[in-house]
Amino acid sequence: MSMQAWVLDQPGSPSSLRLAEVPRPQPLPHQVQVNVYAVGLNPVDYKLAATGHPNWAYPFILGLDVAGVISDIGSAVTDWQVGEAVYYHGDLSQPGGFAEYALTTAHTLAPLPGGLSYPAAAAVPCAGWTAYQALYRKLHIQAGQTILVHGGAGGVGGFAVQLAALAGLRVFSTCSTHNHDYVRGLGAAEVIDYRHEDVGARVLDLTDGRGVDAIVDTVSRASATAGLHWLAYGGGIACVADLPDIEQIPPFTKAFSVHEIALGAAHLSGDPLAPLDLARMGREMGSLLTQGKISPMLEQVVDFQGIPTALEHLAHHHPRGKIVAQLVTTTD
Repeated sequence: MSMQAWVLDQPGSPSSLRLAEVPRPQPLPHQVQVNVYAVGLNPVDYKLAATGHPNWAYPFILGLDVAGVISDIGSAVTDWQVGEAVYYHGDLSQPGGFAEYALTTAHTLAPLPGGLSYPAAAAVPCAGWTAYQALYRKLHIQAGQTILVHGGAGGVGGFAVQLAALAGLRVFSTCSTHNHDYVRGLGAAEVIDYRHEDVGARVLDLTDGRGVDAIVDTVSRASATAGLHWLAYGGGIACVADLPDIEQIPPFTKAFSVHEIALGAAHLSGDPLAPLDLARMGREMGSLLTQGKISPMLEQVVDFQGIPTALEHLAHHHPRGKIVAQLVTTTD
């Protein structure tokens, strides 16, 4: 049996993807085959397309965030059945979801959140679970704290703003002027235009010189390093893009903590417990989504044919929220 998939023949831009007829992958004992109904588009897709990965064999299929229906199960799978609706964050070292069918390990699946469409669910894993990991697994946020979230109109930033506000934190977020109302709508108490304002000065002014208890940095090493100066004593910074230069702060003065966020590394860590937390986060965030406590921030849905163009747009602009490709239309 065969299927259609967008494949990459060598490292390159999203425009180098080509549509091909390839064999339908068959599950190993602990895997499931998923009929892909929707697949999320993420910055990691175009970044990996450009560099490749040591484990890849070309032609390679990108796509990490899948929502769909289980179409086949491996011989050792006992917790899932054919026909169940699921969503997941895949292993970046293995072929992904820019295809009609994809494989993943059974123990990293989570049920499709009740009340969510397949495209809405596919918008969540990479960005949403990254934010969840940063806030709940690393920073251990508490009500009453202050937090700075960079890029509040984007995927990770938008989920972090929502989750932090829901937990009772006072949220400050950077974004462009045209996104101020949008980010406030997600729960930010204060928005800072990083293009025209001194972010550090605003943060210190808003906290009466104390600094914030936590930072989620989605930007760069330079941004994370600057953020160390804006932390309150004992504060923590979770770094999605790169780690800061901690030598810029004299030792034993701020007692800050620095946290590396690498969601997908759970698949490759060698720690058997790490991938299980992907499914756990999927269930925990799924509950919040079902209850309407957070939004999937689905801003654009493209068809399967539109994946390369949408990825190019994602690579060269800073679109609001999430972009998802829908492969199967349902009436749910």
